[in-house]
Amino acid sequence: MNGSIELPLDVAELSFAASGDARVRRSVLPSGVRILSEQVPGARSATLGYWVAVGSRDERPATTGTGDASGRESGFGSTHFLEHLLFKGTEKRTALDIAIAFDSVGGEHNALTAKEHTCYYAKVRDTDVGMAVDTLTDMLTSSLLDPVEFENERGVILEELAMAEDDPADVASENLFAAVLGDHELGRPIGGTPGAIREVSRDAVLEHYRANYRPQDLVITAAGAVDHDDLVARVTAALVDAGWDLDTPARPVERRVLAASTITRRSALIVVPRPIEQVHLLVGMPGLTASDDRRLTMSVLSSILGGGMSSRLFQEIREKRGLAYTVYSFAASYSDAGIFGMYGACSAAKARQVADLMLDELRRLAADGVTDEELRRAHGQLSGASALALEESDTRMSRLGRAEITLGEFIDLDENLRRLYLVTAEDVRDLARDLLNQPLSLSAVGAVDDDVFAGFGENAKEHS
Repeated sequence: MNGSIELPLDVAELSFAASGDARVRRSVLPSGVRILSEQVPGARSATLGYWVAVGSRDERPATTGTGDASGRESGFGSTHFLEHLLFKGTEKRTALDIAIAFDSVGGEHNALTAKEHTCYYAKVRDTDVGMAVDTLTDMLTSSLLDPVEFENERGVILEELAMAEDDPADVASENLFAAVLGDHELGRPIGGTPGAIREVSRDAVLEHYRANYRPQDLVITAAGAVDHDDLVARVTAALVDAGWDLDTPARPVERRVLAASTITRRSALIVVPRPIEQVHLLVGMPGLTASDDRRLTMSVLSSILGGGMSSRLFQEIREKRGLAYTVYSFAASYSDAGIFGMYGACSAAKARQVADLMLDELRRLAADGVTDEELRRAHGQLSGASALALEESDTRMSRLGRAEITLGEFIDLDENLRRLYLVTAEDVRDLARDLLNQPLSLSAVGAVDDDVFAGFGENAKEHS
């Protein structure tokens, strides 16, 4: 295929070629349900995903009213709570039945809650696609939200949050998002807080379920050994069997507005003292939105700065100085905001030095740019990783979901690589300078206190 493919909400049928002789098809049912498939020649398995474009950022405080202007009302943590509950049984299947359905065929099934969407997915052999459709559809449409199971799962989620709280890297990451993104809803933890999970009611989660799991909200994506017409027929039959009204016309829910929000930093420094062997450090600032034309430039920048064993951070901090075992950079993008960061884990005595070196490498990149060899290496690393990832049906399924829910545009491998190789050294340097002009935050967890990082990042802009 050439170029990219737009995915308008008012176009009922689309079909086009994708990399590896794959065929992508998309059907929008009259009820607003969207079904996308990517049939991959030679595949013997398929991955299916059931998506709703509702994540942790969409939660609102539970009230006794009728919700906010968007029609959404939930307690904080309801999105993650609901994800758990959909595995706990329906009128047709118990939680054990659901588990046995996939275990007995060697399949995989799980779910994820993200900041802007929730996805329930399964990977099975081609012969078991029908079972996966039936089971996932039943889970998504007909969960009982049984009161006893609700209270049991409250305990499970509290244990999950406790496990995350015991992981200093997780704590440092959550604190960085809160520090950089401030009061923006993207700064909230995806899983909710222990207090929110203890307080949220079944009624609030049920309201969240009813308000956001409707035909016009549902996106189904499948990749691998899948026949589109058969998939549409199976999904339609399963939804009708669940009692969903597929005859009443409805337009799919509008996508999020892809425009940058104003971000106000909450804190320049968040330190959590803990008597552990290493300090887990994150240095970050606002990044790019999901639709920013520079997102591939960001990928190149992160590859050069901290994307592998030949990256600047790895070479300077680990190889040359022996200060840390793990060090890297990362970027996360959402519809209206993003974040860029660098991570390192080291002894408390080296924490300030590692933090300074991470920032120094970004400053050096902004001041001096990148070499032709670094640019060539980054292009090769990213293009190879992209091609290898598409060997997995999981990646292709997720690509379809993100294309439909977030961008409304399908960008295939060849087009992505064409755009990647247009990124220049000047583009990378300019983006590094833009990042250094953003408010800087540092998050740390370990045997340190605020004084260790006093004055960190001051005059960062002067070096860009």
